[in-house]
Amino acid sequence: MPTTLRVHLTPRSARDEVLGLEGDVLRARVTALPVEGRANEALLRLLAEALGVPKTSLRIVRGQRGRKKLVVVEELDAAEVRRRLELRASSFEPRV
Repeated sequence: MPTTLRVHLTPRSARDEVLGLEGDVLRARVTALPVEGRANEALLRLLAEALGVPKTSLRIVRGQRGRKKLVVVEELDAAEVRRRLELRASSFEPRV
C-alpha cells in the first residue's frame, strides 16, 4: 500500500540528515545543490537508507523544483514509515 510523505528539504546543508517529523511534514537536509535534480536524488538516497527500502520504491510526485515535496513510498504503510523515520531522525527540536 503506497504512502505519501510530505517533505521539507533544505539543500546545501553541511550534511545529509533526516531531522524528524514536524506534525505530518518530514524535515530533511542534503549537501547537494538544487541544480539538475541533484538535491532530489540526494533526498531519495537519504530516504531509502532511512526507511530501509530500495530507492526505486520512492518517487517525488510533486515539488521537483521546490523545497516542499510530496514523496510516494511504495512498500510501506504510513505507520511503518513514521516508525522508521522516528528511529532514524537526528535530535531535532520542532518549531513551536
